[in-house]
Amino acid sequence: MRVVIQRVQEASVTIENSIVGEVGLGLLVLLGIEESDTLEDIDYLVKKLNQLRIFSDEEGKMNASIQDVDGSFLVVSQFTLHASTKKGNRPSFIRAAHPDQAIPLYNVFISALNKFANVSVETGEFGADMKVRLLNDGPVTLLLDSKEKSF
Repeated sequence: MRVVIQRVQEASVTIENSIVGEVGLGLLVLLGIEESDTLEDIDYLVKKLNQLRIFSDEEGKMNASIQDVDGSFLVVSQFTLHASTKKGNRPSFIRAAHPDQAIPLYNVFISALNKFANVSVETGEFGADMKVRLLNDGPVTLLLDSKEKSF
């Protein structure tokens, strides 16, 4: 499971001209699910997302978590995070989980984040044609991969 995290001052997801999820200060989480992902991957990422200290403290240092700043999460599914561009010029998405596997894991991820976080969790809609708008703060953008336990 891979996530791209962007620290935002605000972000929103629009589907067919209607905003379906929006946050102020918080994290935009682009979530990519691959075939080998399990509940263990979800557990790792949910804990990591809640504990990352990537918001500025009173001294302007990245030392505060989303909990500390009373921020919010906006989670958007994005299978393209598992694209392979090794051969040719057209990306291959062979490692991305098919919807019958990915949708349940996406829903469990959202539920786990809601349960673990003491902040609001907003979402897009899995598989929809979404327009994501954000005001990146910093800019701060990180990549976390549950298989590598790194970012």
